[in-house]
Amino acid sequence: MHFSKIFTSFLITFLLIFSISYPCFAIDDSSYIWSTSTDDSIIVNSDANSENPNTENNTNVTNENNSLNLECGSAILIEQKTGQILYSHNIHEQLRPASVTKVMSILLIMEAISNQKISLTDSVPCSENAASMGGSQIWLDPRETLSVDDMLKAICVNSANDCVVAMAEFIAGSEDAFVQMMNDKGKELGMNDTTFKNCHGLDEDGHVTSSYDISVMSRELLNKYPEVTKYTTIWMDSLRDGKSQLSNTNKLIKNYKGATGLKTGSTSLAFI
Repeated sequence: MHFSKIFTSFLITFLLIFSISYPCFAIDDSSYIWSTSTDDSIIVNSDANSENPNTENNTNVTNENNSLNLECGSAILIEQKTGQILYSHNIHEQLRPASVTKVMSILLIMEAISNQKISLTDSVPCSENAASMGGSQIWLDPRETLSVDDMLKAICVNSANDCVVAMAEFIAGSEDAFVQMMNDKGKELGMNDTTFKNCHGLDEDGHVTSSYDISVMSRELLNKYPEVTKYTTIWMDSLRDGKSQLSNTNKLIKNYKGATGLKTGSTSLAFI
């Protein structure tokens, strides 16, 4: 089975649940049925797992037999507010996340803004290392700076590898130090299937995660920093006074009414 099918099906499934489970950012409330239940019986986390709200309660995991007959190797559907797992299929299989890696990078950027370590108006320099990144990029020049706001826009919309490395260096001093922060955050959230080797998602041996762990970090991002959808819902925009055009890599933003994100990803090895 081709890995493109794995991530295409997973991302569609994953993005749809985050689109329909968070009413603040829907385009038309009347088109969807929103979950308003607070009944403890639907919450995935048992009292025994209360110290870590993202700890999975396997007794509530259903549909492990791929009852939807999805043509993918892994899929998960969750309710954003409670974390209840509504559908699961091989959710702990370790796979290459490609640029979905950036969900964790964005989470740490939003956390740094919230903690006032950085601000949206701060000017972020570009190192030679950041400028040398391949894949999706906006061709940062080591002689230029961009605001945190513009960097976030380029990361969320264009999946810019050069910008996420520049932000990693800006926050942690080096990419390696930032990756350590990513892994520390993953452990804090209970992401036991995940090891980050970089902050952008370009192919690297041992850089793996699972659909379950992606749902965990994405839920954390959307629940704690819902303002991130200001960036993830942009279809087209520009930077550098209109000289650089951005187009969202997530085509659901344009084609699926109510979609709010969250992140796409692909690499040559991730398609194998």
